[in-house]
Amino acid sequence: MNVPFFIARRIRHTPTTSFSATVTKVGIASIAIGLASIIVAFAVLFGYKYGIQQKIFVFGSHITVSKFSLNNSYEETPLPLQTPLYQQAKTIDGIRHIQAVATKAGMLKTADELSGAVLKGVGREYDWSLFQSSLVAGQLPRFFNDSAQCNPNYSCQILISKRISERLQLGVGKDVIMYFIGNTLRPRKLQVSGIYDTGLEEGDNVMIVGDLRLIQQLNNWGADSVGGYEIFVNDFKHIDETYRRVRDAASPDMRPMRVTDTYKPLFDWMMLLDQNTSIFLVLILFVAGFNMVAILLVLMMERTPMIGLLKAFGSQNSLIRRVFFYVGLNMVIKGLVIGNLLGIGICALQYYFELIPLDPKNYYMDTVPIAWNFSVIALVNLATITLIALVMWLPTLVATRIQPIKALVFKK
Repeated sequence: MNVPFFIARRIRHTPTTSFSATVTKVGIASIAIGLASIIVAFAVLFGYKYGIQQKIFVFGSHITVSKFSLNNSYEETPLPLQTPLYQQAKTIDGIRHIQAVATKAGMLKTADELSGAVLKGVGREYDWSLFQSSLVAGQLPRFFNDSAQCNPNYSCQILISKRISERLQLGVGKDVIMYFIGNTLRPRKLQVSGIYDTGLEEGDNVMIVGDLRLIQQLNNWGADSVGGYEIFVNDFKHIDETYRRVRDAASPDMRPMRVTDTYKPLFDWMMLLDQNTSIFLVLILFVAGFNMVAILLVLMMERTPMIGLLKAFGSQNSLIRRVFFYVGLNMVIKGLVIGNLLGIGICALQYYFELIPLDPKNYYMDTVPIAWNFSVIALVNLATITLIALVMWLPTLVATRIQPIKALVFKK
């Protein structure tokens, strides 16, 4: 028979109106609230980071490759498609997808308004999945559909941002003239096929998406010349390793760039969020551990006569320590169960019903994001129970200092 476990179970089954029962409920509640707060904090952090990253990838990619040049404008130096890097990119470990793009600056003009813009030309192999999630009106351009051709050499359809749409009063299906500046002013009539909105001002204010063949014609390039390559990796966590492989495979006149370097302020800011969350996690665990120490001390003080009686009967200090350790462990397990249900429940409500809104101008998204990472939830539970279990041994050491004679008359 496990004597410490038997005694601990009898202690737990005290009347609900007793002081120890109230203290036990407070301990369970503190652990549950602390764990729920940690789960919600991590879900929101990962959701926010993932959401921001996906919006950044709409305008770029994990790795971009361009022709090495001292020119910092949107006028690019052509890069051929017939290069070993482009032809054999998918054989490089870590690369998921590669696509050719080009950019060219110009001016959008309607009857009453005009606005500067950058046309990003994309080809047949372009991955539209990221833009699809940001589409708010119309449809994605169909560059290689005969019905979308307004010119024998390229498609006139473009995708514009909601900001540009509101600024120029342009809706889906409307025509707009875009002027490209070169040796002469070259206007091109384009048609809005869809409107996107990411919430990132840096891209939404200027970026429109059109046919790569239009930029090739404007720049007098052949079909095998582009402005650069966009590369997506299998796992963003390993972007540095993949970047090194791309850099080794690139020729000396190519310049690979990581998105973490291109948008360094945003990624530095997200790293700062990680540090703040770590501090928050440590504080929550410290408070939960301190509460458990205080609660076990109160329970032991209330049970001082019982401790004295057990010592009088010859019980060892280790047995008494295990009794209160089991009592505390039971509280921790109940707190973990309630905390998981509460934390996951709050996250599920926000994930499915989007109850808490955000201002997109300040937070880049219109609702609090939630990302599910059950491995992190499991690690948080393991860290919580391990830390509190270690901390719980501290108050049980008080039992070794209690003398049987004084303990038996403690309440008299």
